[in-house]
Amino acid sequence: MRLPGLASVGCAAILVVAIPMTLRAQAPPQTDLRIYDIIAVASAARVEADIRMLAGFGTRNTFSDTLSATRGIGAARRWIKAEFDRISAACGGCYAVVYQRNQVTSEQSSRIPHDTWVVNVLAIKRGTIDPNRYVIMSGDIDSRASSSYDAESDAPGANDNASGMAGAIEAARLLAGHEFGNSVVLAGLSGEEQGLWGGRHMAEVAREEGWQIIGVLNNDMIGNIEGVDGVIENNTFRVFSEPTPVTDTERDRARYRVYGGEVDGPSRQLARYVAATADAYIPNLDPIMIYRLDRFGRGGHHRPFNDLGFAAVRIMETHENYTRQHQNIRTEDGIAYGDVIEGVDFDYAARMTALNAAVLAQLAWAPPAPAEVRIGGAVRPSTTLQWEAVDDSRLAGYKVYWRDTTAPRWQRSRWVADVTEFTLEGLVIDNYLFGVAAVGHDGNESVVAFPSGQIRRRR
Repeated sequence: MRLPGLASVGCAAILVVAIPMTLRAQAPPQTDLRIYDIIAVASAARVEADIRMLAGFGTRNTFSDTLSATRGIGAARRWIKAEFDRISAACGGCYAVVYQRNQVTSEQSSRIPHDTWVVNVLAIKRGTIDPNRYVIMSGDIDSRASSSYDAESDAPGANDNASGMAGAIEAARLLAGHEFGNSVVLAGLSGEEQGLWGGRHMAEVAREEGWQIIGVLNNDMIGNIEGVDGVIENNTFRVFSEPTPVTDTERDRARYRVYGGEVDGPSRQLARYVAATADAYIPNLDPIMIYRLDRFGRGGHHRPFNDLGFAAVRIMETHENYTRQHQNIRTEDGIAYGDVIEGVDFDYAARMTALNAAVLAQLAWAPPAPAEVRIGGAVRPSTTLQWEAVDDSRLAGYKVYWRDTTAPRWQRSRWVADVTEFTLEGLVIDNYLFGVAAVGHDGNESVVAFPSGQIRRRR
């Protein structure tokens, strides 16, 4: 994965310390040509057809009809499962397609007027090397009108969130012909508008079953380019991420004050990975990193995963149009309200889908991130990093990353081959932040692992 700004490091001298020449293996390629092949076949026409199909169910409200073959959330989720099944059949059964059911009761939330089955649809491509490591892309099945309780009014939810759900379906198509070492999950989650119930259930199942989640890409509204602010823009997107896990302990927080890491949790590293992928592989689609969990006072289906300590981000359009969100279809004072097909740009949604597929593929091909990364260099003109060796057949070696303490993204990196300690001469530890990524023979990288402790030298 190529990051911008790697060529210049100012006047600092960077030297390998005590590493034999035999260990300085040739660096893997900076890009994986298979990613370009995946991106190239993303189809705006297929995304449009899927969005139109989902919007055509009239409403997908969580409390809507579950028996009709043509209207309501029941018909929508059965169609999604059938589409995943068709994609799987075309690749010889490469996906396991399953329902994930959970009953939510009125006692659990005032937003649930009566006991309701919340049903997710998952398409799972099992990894061939480490199948218990998962990378996940999700979209929401459900939609809503002005009232989240209204199960009768038309609520096509063309952008919110047929666009994200169609993206997950198209990503399943894009990845179908490839084999991955880690498992890939394309998920349709339900009950989002009433309290993120589908995501809560999936995250709880993942915890109970011991899933090692690399990252969750929650796609919630990826098709609108005309904002309520009057801006029309189709070449940027936002990625929201929390700074550190909510599950951190007071000891973790105390460590940040001394050693740094306040904005370097796993979700923030995942967001940087998404941004770097866009820069490397998707021309004219520029990332905007938003340093908060979600939009102001609002939420999405990545949060339940964050709540349990998993890395998860929200990927979405840059310019929202609130007249098309959570609105009954109507015209008032010359303003058309409602989340209808006319508000979706299918080319943009297809490019956003291609971005997701590129991130999924890289992470599914990459070795695990290094564990137990430690750092040292206080009162020295150099910085040293140590980490545990990654035991994985895909591993070629490691990259050390660093950036200015005020920089939102990694700025520079150095390939250091297959070693577990590296010293950067001339870089004072006080002036930069550092991390380490594992790199596969094909060039695909893990997310960057931020140091979790200080190197303690024996005296």
